[in-house]
Amino acid sequence: MSVVSLCAAVFAAVCLVCVCAVLARSKRPWRGALLSAAGGVGALGAVNLFASYTGVGIAVNWCTSFAAVVLGAPGVVAMLILRVLFLS
Repeated sequence: MSVVSLCAAVFAAVCLVCVCAVLARSKRPWRGALLSAAGGVGALGAVNLFASYTGVGIAVNWCTSFAAVVLGAPGVVAMLILRVLFLS
């Protein structure tokens, strides 16, 4: 396992723990998690649906799917910002 893969796995685990900690404090954690995941998947789908019009799309792979499901719509927005910053 390379150093980059190990860092990515650690970062993903930290994100997952942080999201779980925040959801554990809410009254309805399962509902919040499902709504956040659905919003993230919907946002990722919308970005790719309108990619032909905007010229900015996000490849769907395990990393982007994880970010969309765990972080929700803010995760998709962060990926869009990073994509525009690094590929402009």
